[in-house]
Amino acid sequence: MVDALMDAGFNCLDTVYPYHEGLSEIALKKCVVERYPRESFKIFDKLPTFAITEESQLEPIFAEQLERCGVEYFDYYLMHNVSGFSEKGWLDVDSFAFTNKKKEEGYIKHLGLSTHANAEFLDNILTVHPEMEFVLLQLNYLDWEDEGIESRKCWEVARKHNKPVMVMEAYKCGFLSDVPKESEGLMKKCNPDKSVVSWAMRFVANLEGVFLVLTGSSSLEQVENNIEEFKNIDPLSDDELNVLKKVSEIINANITVDCTKCRYCVEYCPEEIDISKIFDLYNKEKILGENEWSPIGNAYVNYSKLPGVGIASDCSECEACIEECPQEINIPEVLKDVAKTFETEGYGF
Repeated sequence: MVDALMDAGFNCLDTVYPYHEGLSEIALKKCVVERYPRESFKIFDKLPTFAITEESQLEPIFAEQLERCGVEYFDYYLMHNVSGFSEKGWLDVDSFAFTNKKKEEGYIKHLGLSTHANAEFLDNILTVHPEMEFVLLQLNYLDWEDEGIESRKCWEVARKHNKPVMVMEAYKCGFLSDVPKESEGLMKKCNPDKSVVSWAMRFVANLEGVFLVLTGSSSLEQVENNIEEFKNIDPLSDDELNVLKKVSEIINANITVDCTKCRYCVEYCPEEIDISKIFDLYNKEKILGENEWSPIGNAYVNYSKLPGVGIASDCSECEACIEECPQEINIPEVLKDVAKTFETEGYGF
């Protein structure tokens, strides 16, 4: 995957401290740092503000990140998800001062922040911290006018503060690569030569101020598809933009849980419920309108039989997940309906 990306002229790779218990950073070292000249690639990493409760954690975490990645500096470094639920890690602990110092010392070339907060919050934080050089935002056509996520409004705030924008969730964790058939039909009728993925990519890549799109590829095929899309990243026409509005209306009319699969909730679930995986199955079930037996329900059954995993009905309603959810979903309540949907006699429960 890395070789395909680099051979095509793309050299920006993103990693995060807690992902896969640190294996994400180690994999980057093994696949990139140990195989390519340092000047040939750019690394993006993030300070996990949501996991920080005291100043003594800052230096060890940063040092560990450098060691895991096998580099002497980060090209781009972000304050990870600066928002209300992570304020202990950046407000009670002055993480901004720490990362600014690391930049002065040369360990960080460019410093910015990511957030899932709303536009007002982003406006305030960029006013207080104008030294942030760029922002990473959740942008995609489905969330563009969403009143909870405020994708468009956050982008407008970034432009107001003249901050270059990095994009996350361009495909909404894969959701926009497999849209309802009615939506796909509208796209193909308008532009039969463009894939469903192309529509999502072209929407964000052509926004003013966007300098990087993180695609979150998880296979060689996805990397190759993204490379091809970026070779022909033509702007969307007015007709195409109007089609996307209709597509969004169709999807929003069917989507049940606005989960982006960030998995922050999963880490804190005492019952070891893979909430994001379960919600993904639940959304697909609702969109397809299945009843009684369905392949999606069968997938839930297969998941429930894995050793050491919790299912929806195992939820103890401790609400630890709610505190960690950037989308502010009432997860325990949704899990109750997930259990009613899948955990039935028809599936052997």
